[in-house]
Order: sequence, then C-alpha cells, then structure tokens
Amino acid sequence: MTESEAKMRIAQLHSELNRHNVLYYVEARPELSDREYDRLYDDLKRLEEQFPALITSDSPTQRVGGQALKEFRSVAHLKPMMSLDNTYSFDELRDFDGRVRKLLLGEPIQYVLEPKVDGCSISVRYENGVMSLGTTRGDGTTGDDITENLRTIRAIPLRLKKLPAGMPSFLEVRGEAFMPVEGFRKLNETRVSHGDEPFANPRNATAGSLKQLDSKVVAQRPLAAVFYAIGTIEGMETPTTQADVLKLLKALGFPIPAHWWVCGDIEEVILRSEELQRVESDLPYEIDGNVIKVNNLSQWRRLGATAKAPRFAIAYKYSHEQVRTKVNAITVQVGRTGALTPVAELEPVLLAGSTISRATLHNEEEIKRKDIRVGDTVIIEKAGEVIPAVVAVVPEKRSSDSKPFDLVSHLQGKCPECGGTISRDPEFVAWRCDSLSCPAQLKRTIEHYAGRHGMDIEGLGESLVSQLVSRQLVHDVADLYFLKVDSVAALERMAVKSATNLIQAIAESRERDLWRLIYSLGILHVGEGAARKLADHFRELDALAASGVEELQRVPDVGPVMAESLVDFFANARNRDVLAKLRIAGVNMKSLYERPDVTNGPFAGKTVVITGTLEHYSRDAAQDELRRRGAKVVDNISKKTHYLVVGSEAGSKLEKARALNVPVLDESDFIAMLSQ
Repeated sequence: MTESEAKMRIAQLHSELNRHNVLYYVEARPELSDREYDRLYDDLKRLEEQFPALITSDSPTQRVGGQALKEFRSVAHLKPMMSLDNTYSFDELRDFDGRVRKLLLGEPIQYVLEPKVDGCSISVRYENGVMSLGTTRGDGTTGDDITENLRTIRAIPLRLKKLPAGMPSFLEVRGEAFMPVEGFRKLNETRVSHGDEPFANPRNATAGSLKQLDSKVVAQRPLAAVFYAIGTIEGMETPTTQADVLKLLKALGFPIPAHWWVCGDIEEVILRSEELQRVESDLPYEIDGNVIKVNNLSQWRRLGATAKAPRFAIAYKYSHEQVRTKVNAITVQVGRTGALTPVAELEPVLLAGSTISRATLHNEEEIKRKDIRVGDTVIIEKAGEVIPAVVAVVPEKRSSDSKPFDLVSHLQGKCPECGGTISRDPEFVAWRCDSLSCPAQLKRTIEHYAGRHGMDIEGLGESLVSQLVSRQLVHDVADLYFLKVDSVAALERMAVKSATNLIQAIAESRERDLWRLIYSLGILHVGEGAARKLADHFRELDALAASGVEELQRVPDVGPVMAESLVDFFANARNRDVLAKLRIAGVNMKSLYERPDVTNGPFAGKTVVITGTLEHYSRDAAQDELRRRGAKVVDNISKKTHYLVVGSEAGSKLEKARALNVPVLDESDFIAMLSQ
C-alpha cells in the first residue's frame, strides 16, 4: 500500500471508529461486536505503525496515554465553574421556584431536570473541532490541566461530529468524569487480587485516576464521562435553552444524561425527581440526586448568582435511609500500607437496625468537599446498606465558633500511631505514614503475612497480633519464628496448649512455596497472581531481589509500576534485614514446584476461571491442579476465557460466561478433564 492509499484508508478508519464510538457511548445502540470493533482498531494501528507520519492527535489509537508528567499546570477557566446550592426537601424546591418567579416578575418558566452524577467535574475545550485542552474544576476559577488523562476516556470525543450547520470554531464544554458501577467493582476486584488497596467508592476512584501523572495508568481505568453544559461557543449559533444545549452536545458526539426532562412547573419537577429516584439502581453510574435548571438561558443572565452558586439552578439530593447525629471527634486510622483514613466518631444512633458510632470520611479531599467539622450535626446513611457514610452537614445546626477541620494540622505532620513523618499519595488522594516501624502498619503487615493466601498461619488472628505488637514480642514478620511458648502463653486468652499450637503452625509455614512468601511480604502492587508468576520465572528469592526493572518486566503481567515497586522494596535496607532474619529462621526461599511443561491436554495453554463452591476441591487446590496442567487461572470472565468451572452458588460469572458463549464446566466435567 502506498502512503497516499494508506492516508485514505486511515481517514476512512478514523471516520468509522469515531462513528461506532458515538453509537456505543452516546446513543447506546452499538452496531458492532467488540471483536469487530477491535479488528478495525487493529487495522488502523497496523497502518499507523507502517506510516507513523500519518498519526494525528485525534486518532482513536491515541487513547493509550503518553509520557508521564512531573506535575500538572494550572489553567484559568474562561468562565467560573460554580458549585450548586443543595436541598433534601421538596418544600425547599418550591421555595427555590418562588425565588426564581419573584426575580423574573411573572415571566413563563420551564425547568430542565438532569441526574446529578457522582463524579468529578471537568472542562474540555475544542479548537476547530479537535480536542485541545481538558481540566479539572479545581477551585472553580482555576483547574489542573489533565488533557492527557481525559484523552484516554473513550466516551470523550477527540474530534467533534460535523453537523449540517457546520462546526464551532471554538467550544468549551462541561461535564462529569465518573466510573461506572460495574467497572468500579471489577477494578477493585483486580486491585485486591494484586495486593493493592481497594478504592472507597467510584467517586474516589475517579478522583484518584484523574490525578495520576502517568496517563498510561489512567488508560487502564474504566472511566467514562457525561456532559451537560456549554461554557463558551464561537463560530456557531448559541443555543437559547438548556434543552437545546443537551441536544447540541449529543449531536456533536458527546454523551449526555440518559434521563432528562423539560418540566412545565415545579410540581412536574417533583414528579420527575421521584421517577428518577425509582430507577436510580438501574443506572450505570452512581447519582446522589438531580439538578434542576431554569430552561431559558437568557433568564440565567437575569437571575445571576450569589458569591458561591447560581440562582438559576439547584441540586436536589436524595434521602435514602438516613439519620442525623453529631460528630464528637475526628480520628485517624493507619492501614497496612500506611494510608491514613479519617473517621468520624459519632454520637451513637440507630440506623437500619444497628447502632452506628463511627463512619469513614475516606480522605482529606472528602472532608473538605463536604466541609465536615467536629461538633457538626451530620446526615449519615448506610452506603450500599453496609458501610456507614456521612452524606452531608446540617449547616443551620453548626456552632458560630466552628472551625474547618484541617487534617494535616490535626496530625501536626505526624502519624497518629508512631509519630513518624507523613506524605501525600495522589493515587488515593490520601496521606500515608512514611515510617516502616509504625506499630499500626506492623499489625496489618503481620495479619497479611499470616493470612490464608499468604503464609497461612492458623490461629494468628487480629487480637493475637495486636497483643504481640503491643507487648513488643515482634518487631517484624521474621520475629514470629523466634517466639517461645511461654511468652505466647502469657498473653490474654492464651494457654500452654494454644501457644504450642500457634508455635507449631508458625513452624509449618517455613515450608510454604516461594510464591506465598513473595505475596505475604506485602510488596505494593504485587498480588497473588503476580507472586505466582514471579516465583515461576525466578525460582529463587535471591534471583528476584537481584533483578532490575527491565528484567522484571519480562515476567508476564509485570508492568513498570510493579517493577519499580519490587526494585524499591528489595533496595530498602530494613526489608533486606527482615529477609536475612527469615533466612536464618529457615523459611523456604525457593520454588517447590517444577514448571509445568505441558503442551497437550484439555487445559494446556487455556485461560480458566473458577466460580462458586466445589465439593471435592478447595478453590486453591483446583487452581493448582489447573496450573500443573498448563492452564492460566484468572479471576474475571472475558471473551478470551476458554472455560468457566462452576460449583454451587456460581453467581454473576456464570451469567456473563453464557452471554459471552464461554464453555461452562460443572465439577464432574472438570474432574473428567483433569484425568485426561
């Protein structure tokens, strides 16, 4: 193919792929299967590799992320991105309507009602139809330039769709980046399997993703977006109503809310609010209410704004099962990786059948966003009917001498457990304790080391670990192997027999396979699957510890972030000391299993998922049987899965396998194939 022919074919593929992106993300009526879309995408990628001079910034292949940044630059918004006033009451919605009618002196008024997507506000600019800049909301006046991160989100068009009326020469649109509920669930499953901390909720996952300095990491996150406003438009007639704004955005190729209504009066607004709340659980994203806007944009200008919020719009927040209580204090917990999590200590209150006295505040950003202060009366609900969460503050109940809560000042720059220094982790929008000797981290580290998927030390639970650390009987995981029966027997709820059993269980853990040791060390980003691959590749811990970033990335599924984490772990002097003590204690540091040299058989080279409870095998034993026969065992179903093995209570994976036409094996089929 000549370069001229390639240029024509590339332009055709651009057009076709962009059309299918709009069909999928905007109109929700895809015409192609994933496999057919991937084939077109691969054709484009192959041509661009052959003719790199023909790659353009708006190519569908340019969503994989680029070079990592050192920091984000600040960008001033062309117009302020203001926040909205909130209400939880239909009576207050009627009061809002009364204020609007009073200011507009009898003019006819319509409202537009849209879902309030619980994500992160973004602004995106286009010049001559091509995306040129993307920013966060920031403080409403200036935001961070996150263009490269937003370019990775497939729902955001890189080039606008041309309309019969032409295309705006300049356009700035506003919307919300979010993480779909299903994508969030899968991301957390993957993070946990890799040994990483799960995100608290989809909004925090979105915020942490958009703050990544490496857009290649963002490209791997299941982010989406929805748009609902135009900040500035040039070279095209400006819409006159909010309804027309939404229609124009959709016509240009932007995803807009799936549910929105033009309402003739405030009573219709209330009816539509109730209707939207009824279908809340069916939406692909989390919402925390809806937004009501005056439809006529010329009326927006006459209504104006207060110092904080526009007068032409208001947010109605949904009330789930909620109660009010008081924040008596804000404390901070320390996790295994040193993450500092603020917790609201509440006046005990009954909610959904249980007494609630504590609620997570997630991180510093969440406290600032909701302006939660000690002494505040707050509204709490059970998020997902399980975890108590602070939904909002009741401002009219706030004391006049109340002061904003500053997490860093509260901590005085020190870890609340050990007094060590702390630093900010942009991945989780959180602070971490930097001290490796922090007792809180040590407790969580030992619990992880002794866990079922780690060294599997029976009897070493949370209460006993806490006593061992508090009594200074262990200072690191290696000290477990030097414990004496009499010292353990002296602890609360222990006796000679139980202490002897524990010492025996610890001794037995010396013979565990290498992958368990690698996983149990708690190396950041290294989960069970990666630990198995590392053990299989290097065979000995010394060989793994001596490897550099390039060699580590030759291991399947080990990327640059995990490789750097491994190098940093083994370069740390304290970690090397712990490993030396483990060696002295006689802990095995070599792979006990021979590599499966299997080229035939029903599972050789196949990708297999197990779900449900098997009668004749534990999950771990079944996975080991598969690996011995050359299978790749993974956690999630995809179109690349060859078999799903199902036990009782199989759940959603079975449904997905059927939808993707993945062959399903019951336990008898599985056992029969193992014997082949």
